[in-house]
Amino acid sequence: MARKPTTKSPARPRPERPEDIFDEPISEALSRRYLAYALSTITARALPDVRDGLKPVHRRILYAMRNMRLTPEGGYKKSAKVVGEVMGNFHPHGDQAIYDAMVRLVQDFSVRVPLIDGQGNFGNVDGDNAAAMRYTESRLTAAAQLLLAGIDEDTVDFRETYDGEGNEPVVLPAAFPNLLANGANGIAVGMATAIPPHNVSELIDAMVHLIKTPAAKTETLLKYVKGPDLPTGGVCVESFDAMVEAYATGRGGFRVRAKWETETLGRGRYQIVITEVPYQVQKSKLVERIAELINSKKLPILTDVRDESAEDIRLVLEPRSGSLDAAVVMETVFKLTDLETRLPLNMNVLDADGTPRVMGLREVLQAFADHRKEVLVRGTNHRLEKIARRLEILDGFLIAFLNLDEVIRIIRFEDNPKAELIKTFDLTEVQAEAILNMRLRSLRKLEEMELKREHKDLKAEQKALRALLKSDEAQWEKIVEQLRETRKSFAQTTPLGRRRTAIEDAPEAEGLGEVDMIEREPVTVVISEKGWTRALKGHVEDFAGIKYKEGDKGRFALHAQTTDRLMLLGTNGKFYTLGVADLPGGRGHGEPIRLTIDLGNEHDLSAAFLYKGDRMILLASSAGHGLIVREEDAVASNRKGKQVLNVAEGAEAQVCRILDKLPTRADYVAALGANRKLLVFPADELPVMTRGKGVQLQKVGDGGLADAKVFTAKEGLTWVDRAGRQQSEAQWKAWVGKRGQVGKLVPKGFPRSGRFGG
Repeated sequence: MARKPTTKSPARPRPERPEDIFDEPISEALSRRYLAYALSTITARALPDVRDGLKPVHRRILYAMRNMRLTPEGGYKKSAKVVGEVMGNFHPHGDQAIYDAMVRLVQDFSVRVPLIDGQGNFGNVDGDNAAAMRYTESRLTAAAQLLLAGIDEDTVDFRETYDGEGNEPVVLPAAFPNLLANGANGIAVGMATAIPPHNVSELIDAMVHLIKTPAAKTETLLKYVKGPDLPTGGVCVESFDAMVEAYATGRGGFRVRAKWETETLGRGRYQIVITEVPYQVQKSKLVERIAELINSKKLPILTDVRDESAEDIRLVLEPRSGSLDAAVVMETVFKLTDLETRLPLNMNVLDADGTPRVMGLREVLQAFADHRKEVLVRGTNHRLEKIARRLEILDGFLIAFLNLDEVIRIIRFEDNPKAELIKTFDLTEVQAEAILNMRLRSLRKLEEMELKREHKDLKAEQKALRALLKSDEAQWEKIVEQLRETRKSFAQTTPLGRRRTAIEDAPEAEGLGEVDMIEREPVTVVISEKGWTRALKGHVEDFAGIKYKEGDKGRFALHAQTTDRLMLLGTNGKFYTLGVADLPGGRGHGEPIRLTIDLGNEHDLSAAFLYKGDRMILLASSAGHGLIVREEDAVASNRKGKQVLNVAEGAEAQVCRILDKLPTRADYVAALGANRKLLVFPADELPVMTRGKGVQLQKVGDGGLADAKVFTAKEGLTWVDRAGRQQSEAQWKAWVGKRGQVGKLVPKGFPRSGRFGG
């Protein structure tokens, strides 16, 4: 069978490149898209608007609830229904995110002026979460209505919703400065905002003063705005000067403390009761933290903490002793717990143009005042337009009443009564349409009188509104009048308006130091040759009876108190400071010292002693250099230690002698080399330094410097022999020379150890 000839299929045309595919460097594409994301985060999520103090999600929640007619006078609706309305019409994001934002507007411990009235479990100050949205109900509060008042009067701009099927407000009219009243928190890309709540009546008073005195300074405004006014109360203990700087720059912070009082228990004892905790501190976690500090003996000034809270907060602290001053006890507790917190202030907001920037108190109040002026002007123009339309209709009605018979005839017999009315009486289409839609009952004589009265009233109102628009001063007077009217809802005499956070200066009482809080008990500090450290209870008299690990032996043993500090000198010339109370207990063999301090394996401990603070220390390296340092200058603040003696490469810190006082001309230094050469020279030739290599004490050989000591001419040169007896050299002046010399061989009978001992 013959094969059929094969035909080559034509080449397929290359598909055209879609129009939305572009060739560009990946770095440019990513940077442009990331910038768009960052701007979206800043403007649409994190930063509030300076005019109404709201983020888009909060604004959409309030506007949606208004559209649902959830007024304070009406009933509640399920929160799930509100969330669905917001998500479906305005905010195309997760329902839980919307509900979380909604919950915060309900919580009276999160916002100073709640904007939503909730029914059900909306969480508590202990940190418990709100119930699911299907279990809670909500409606607007009177304060929320003040933010929304006038929104139908063209006072603010609207924009299309995300799906283009509706409109939403760009900003709310806001009858009170909600930004400062309720505060805000948010983190965006590269910027953040943190604004604490304030008292509304104080803010309005400051605004009135600013309107009347545009050049008012921040210091003057703070006579009205005392400081933050937090939902949970507490005490603000920031100084006035610090507040002025924070509010002037828009950046700073405030120290906020719990409010407390004492209750007498009799027999010289008392207890401290916390009635208000700092803002945004969860009470349950606070109690857990205090209990943890008590159990770990980091807060031994207290013996117990109890939470006896019901509707009001009541935390009970029991001091260790009734003789302790309550103010001193609380100062100590404030330092170690969240009963004192730092409240940040970072007024980074979106201005009227949508630009993020940090504003001071004066700028924020001025921005709100400018917003209220714009709302007033736009609302006035809207009202004038409505008056003009109504006057036009009233003019038509009055013409109809004056020519009632002719109007009736035209309507009854003319084929096109509207056109005939316009032609006969020179009416507008609006007037003619209104006459044609007039009910017969409106043709009463009484109705004509009411129309004339309404016409007169509207003319008077129109004249007043036009005069208002022409006068800048009249506009500000009107704004002040509106603010004062709003202030009545937040008067200091009302539960919502009274100040909750007290403003006080920081108390002069100081808390107990770390040492004061440690129970003083005798211990024996033991450090073995291999660096194992422990603190045995009591003062052990027989050091020889202390047991060590196999192959190890004792090196340092000191009688101490738990309140003492242990000073350690490493061969690297660094001092390390440890609290005796922090040392491991006497059970077992203790812990390696290198777990506590940063001492390298190539270095070892050279000396150990207890800190007293008023002494001097003679330090010298094996290279023969030395200096004198004050004991307080050798204290280290961390585990890395403090470099005091700079040792040369290959050398190490060799000598550490404690001196009761600074050496004088009557004192001498005895330097002893490993080659058994002794040199004596005046002690005042040694410098007193805080850190350094020092000066050369003795010219030493290959063995280096073995030991050195300071002695007075009266006591003479002494040493301790192998039997532990103290020996002396009466002719010690024979070894006196110049600092830095080699010296002479040691006296006869000097111990073979090459050390002075003692």
